[in-house]
Amino acid sequence: MVKLSHHFGSKRYYPFSQFLRGRFGYRVYKLPVDAGFTCPNRDGKVGYGGCTYCYNPSFSPPTLREEVSILDQIQLGKRKKGGKFLVYFQPFTNTYADVDTLKRLYDEALQDDETVGLCIGTRPDCISDEILLLIESYAKNYHVWIEYGLQSAHDKTLRLINRCHSFSQFEDAVYRTQNRNIFICTHIILGLPGETREDMLETASILSHLPIDGIKIHHLQVIENTKMAKDFKKGKFNTLSFDEYQSLVVDVLELLPQNMVIQRLMGDVLDEKILISPRWNLKKHEVLNLIDKELIRRDTYQGAMYED
Repeated sequence: MVKLSHHFGSKRYYPFSQFLRGRFGYRVYKLPVDAGFTCPNRDGKVGYGGCTYCYNPSFSPPTLREEVSILDQIQLGKRKKGGKFLVYFQPFTNTYADVDTLKRLYDEALQDDETVGLCIGTRPDCISDEILLLIESYAKNYHVWIEYGLQSAHDKTLRLINRCHSFSQFEDAVYRTQNRNIFICTHIILGLPGETREDMLETASILSHLPIDGIKIHHLQVIENTKMAKDFKKGKFNTLSFDEYQSLVVDVLELLPQNMVIQRLMGDVLDEKILISPRWNLKKHEVLNLIDKELIRRDTYQGAMYED
């Protein structure tokens, strides 16, 4: 008999929607906003050009900051959905500013009465104790996540994709963030150039033993207007087929502890016209359903191979 955690609901993994229902008892969703940030590997602080795979408009809402305030972006987003929400500071590095600027932006996001918390996407090298104290102050009254982009636990891969930070910097950020009532999420990408199946599963295994509350699992997508697109067109690497990804993502889920919230199981591209590869010809709900079917076919579940 498969031993499924009670908090999985109808799934064989712990979905973010289930976590939010259990915590709040009512519908809560993420509402993305653009605060106009950049990244230190774009402006020359640690590098130039950004991550080789990154064309931010492909996976985040159009930049609105120059024309629309944070609060107005929230009002525009609310019209499409009902219920309470977490304001998600999504594009680029959302702690990459002085504390006074961050406080002004975060405070603005919390002015709406239906805001129940914040999700702050950032890099592990763009967090300081002073910024953590600020974010911790919000966590006393709101539900707060910090999302640290990592992508891989292997420094050779991080150098190849121009992350301009190391895995040890990520570990340091995670340990400095824990025990502050702040939920910690990390992002990984499966199928990065040069990585083997064993490399990707090693990343999952390493993360499974860190104090991380949630994870976003993406598949590598090659987007026009990126350095990676140029390498792909030169035949320097291949992307994963759907069958490869379906098998791999289930392998990863098996390695993660059952209390780690799965915030995402695949990457999104808002504009299909700029997606070069892979083209699976599957809608998002179809991909998720097929991952569910693979879990059932194998009679497995999140945490089945986790070793404490």
